[in-house]
Amino acid sequence: MDYWNKLSFLGRKELREIQNRKLRQFVSCQMYPFSPYYRALFDKNKINPKYIRKAEDLRIIPFTTKKDFFPTKEAPDRFRDFILQPDEHLIKKYWARNKLLRLALLRVVKPKGYIKESLEKEYKPVFLTATTGTTNQPVSFLYSTYDIENLRVSGYRLLEVFAAAETIRGVNLFPYAPHLAFWQTVFAGLSHHSFVLSTGGGKVMGTQGNIEAICKVSPNAVIGVPSYVYHLVRSAKESGRDFSFVQKVILGASAVPLGFKEKLAALLKDIGAKDVCVIGTYGFTEAKCAWGECPTPLGISSGYHTYPDKEIFEIIDPNTGEVKKEGEDGELVYTSIDARGSCVLRYRTGDLVKGGISYERCPYCKRTLPRISSAISRASNIKNLKLSKIKGALVNLNTFEYLLDAEAGIDEWQIEIRKRDNDPYEVDELIIYLSVLKGADQQKIKEALNNKIQVATEVTPNEIIILPHKEMLERVEMEISHKVKRLVDKRPKA
Repeated sequence: MDYWNKLSFLGRKELREIQNRKLRQFVSCQMYPFSPYYRALFDKNKINPKYIRKAEDLRIIPFTTKKDFFPTKEAPDRFRDFILQPDEHLIKKYWARNKLLRLALLRVVKPKGYIKESLEKEYKPVFLTATTGTTNQPVSFLYSTYDIENLRVSGYRLLEVFAAAETIRGVNLFPYAPHLAFWQTVFAGLSHHSFVLSTGGGKVMGTQGNIEAICKVSPNAVIGVPSYVYHLVRSAKESGRDFSFVQKVILGASAVPLGFKEKLAALLKDIGAKDVCVIGTYGFTEAKCAWGECPTPLGISSGYHTYPDKEIFEIIDPNTGEVKKEGEDGELVYTSIDARGSCVLRYRTGDLVKGGISYERCPYCKRTLPRISSAISRASNIKNLKLSKIKGALVNLNTFEYLLDAEAGIDEWQIEIRKRDNDPYEVDELIIYLSVLKGADQQKIKEALNNKIQVATEVTPNEIIILPHKEMLERVEMEISHKVKRLVDKRPKA
């Protein structure tokens, strides 16, 4: 993987030239010819694929959103329209003459069936991951063998960025499911010929079973969802286990606030794991890969190091769609420039990034890769609440999450939105449920939390309710759900 080492330190101009070249080829030779969705989109908007010459030209392409994948009566399998579907007619019509000549030459010099087998290997869907269905409509994304190789490549690059490539011996606690986080971890280990035990998380082996497996394997890296890793480490402490062998904790599939990293590191220190490096990752199903932070001291994030030969990111104003400048806040938009199977252009992730994207050299690992700020929150967590009879207000529940995750005395938590007296015409109520650490002063935690929330959001919770730890675990579905239920909206649907 000398190519990756070279790519990681190229100048901004060289990286942009690589992106522009791959973008032109991808749009003209793959997306427009073979994607039913994007061919129809381009034709409807009178966009000639040859207009897309460089990253800045993406602005003429309409955005794609998750809703574009949802089934309708007329198109019950709309997600299939995003899959590249070449056939002999489309290949002859859209591929450049030099590519067609190469195919003709291969037909002469290679055994019968070679071209068909090669094209199937490149395009035929053989694997699937899906969104977790937080919108209640999970979406499937298909991979060809070409994409599986890309998954191995991104796995290799992740371990390089983590500075864990030579020494990794890991336990993968992500839930066993057709979800990106689990499989990216599997392929990261395989790409480096490293030992990674995948337990399937709490739903498969249970927390005590996972603790036993960790103690038996003695991994130097523990990998999983932040909330579950914290729960497992807390349980290990309660049962007097020694985790002194753990050197790195790699977290994904959820936001990883800096305060949470510090809280988790302190808990690990109590069971022997000193100087642990806690690293965050970021990924989403539609990208079919994940990106990671490089190691830094606690309390600092280097940002997520991206792969400029595989994708182009934009930051836009979520209201106007205007493309923002380097370092400015906004919504993250993703465009693939090297994929098969299901592919997207200008996909609005719904993720809000404070600090946007940096193109400066990373001050920690010195790579020149574009880096996404780790201060990421979900646009869907900004709720319109009617907290008084007079008017509603937009409340950013992401701020609550960051405060609650970082608060030292809080163990588990959940935010619930409901209607007063369960009356659909009444005002909204915001309730926070907590369990706290043993010996913590419950009243002080409530008062401190109320004050911090008031200052940060100008909203005061209607009530903060402290519950026993076991009851909170059941409430958030720690052991049974793929995603812990932190935000619950119980208001009647309109």
